[in-house]
Amino acid sequence: MTEETTAGPDVPPDHIAINPRSPHFDAEKLQRGIGIRFKGTVRTNIEEYCISEGWVRVQAGRSLDRHGNPLTIKLKGPVEAWYEDLGDEAPVAKA
Repeated sequence: MTEETTAGPDVPPDHIAINPRSPHFDAEKLQRGIGIRFKGTVRTNIEEYCISEGWVRVQAGRSLDRHGNPLTIKLKGPVEAWYEDLGDEAPVAKA
């Protein structure tokens, strides 16, 4: 992942969520597989992220809200995203 960019067809969106009820949900982009690096560590448990604002949401244990959705917490720090289907040389979106 050597190339750095912020826009283009092969760069993930700035803000995306995996919850279908979210306005930032996009099934087509999620199916490609988005890799996330948060604070220098590749993470696989991200529920939602925003690159420009520098935060991710992760599930807070096994706790659920009254509607049966997982409770999430917002963590702040540098976020990088890329499409996993493009391989190791995929363009990386970062702020």
